[in-house]
Amino acid sequence: MPLDPYLKRFLDRLAAMNPPSALSLTVSERRHALQHLLGFSGQAEAVGGVEDRSLPGPNGLMRTRIYTPADAPSPVLAALIYFHGGGFVAGGLDSHDAICRALTNASGCRLIAVDYRLAPEHPFPAAISDGYAAICWIAAHAAQLGIDPDRIGLCGDSAGVTLAAVVCQQAVQRGEVRVALQFLLCPIMDFCAETASRRAFAEGYLVDKATLEHDLKYYLGPDADPADPRVSPLRVTQVTGLPPTCLHTAEYDPLRDEGEAYAERLRLAGVPTTYRCHSGMIHLFYGMGALIPYAATAYRVIGTDIRSMLT
Repeated sequence: MPLDPYLKRFLDRLAAMNPPSALSLTVSERRHALQHLLGFSGQAEAVGGVEDRSLPGPNGLMRTRIYTPADAPSPVLAALIYFHGGGFVAGGLDSHDAICRALTNASGCRLIAVDYRLAPEHPFPAAISDGYAAICWIAAHAAQLGIDPDRIGLCGDSAGVTLAAVVCQQAVQRGEVRVALQFLLCPIMDFCAETASRRAFAEGYLVDKATLEHDLKYYLGPDADPADPRVSPLRVTQVTGLPPTCLHTAEYDPLRDEGEAYAERLRLAGVPTTYRCHSGMIHLFYGMGALIPYAATAYRVIGTDIRSMLT
């Protein structure tokens, strides 16, 4: 369907400002730009509770933020461990707070956002080490956190999905943690992809080719391989045995096709999979509720999908 009219006006205004290429930005400027963009998240939803706490990681303590949904039905809830987007160089607990609030309320899950280390200060594979350590600790302390150890899901958005997918693959391979669900929102699944959506939406649709190249340069450094499955989880050899997966993409997102390709791989491997593509939407639409009324509808759909797969 055509691009959402609210989004078209926003993108037209953005283009008229003639912003510099992301490749010219410093990491600090990239971080500021994402923080500014997520300022369009709108009024943050009221939730049942928010708690900041730290847990042990491979390089010291990691900050987390625990969200309890409004009207939680019981003291022990299903859980979503959430990894924020930002290309592994930007984002954090504060920038994605509104997204986390919407997800916890929509899903009815206790959501635990993990403040993993960012590049270039901590390049690949530091984020993966943090993510895996976080899910192991959370699973081992489920009772203390008020979560059901049999209903722990992993989720993320954008590059946070890359991290969630890789950590989930490792959890299945190692057999140390049981993951009950993956929820993957507008994922980056293959940094080497040359898909139709990457070509069609390479420029002018918010997340562009230059942004992806900028972030990858700082995340990997000079030696890592973007085709490594820990970087591009679509390229993993084996997906059999992964948990039920819910994967949502956006129609005008350059990353759309690789998300759909991962969903298809999972289906062919016998993994229960729900795939949805949000018509007329761009990458990060769910983080701009103040500009895009449809974002509220999308969260209701997301919540229904998660609830149906975590019961």
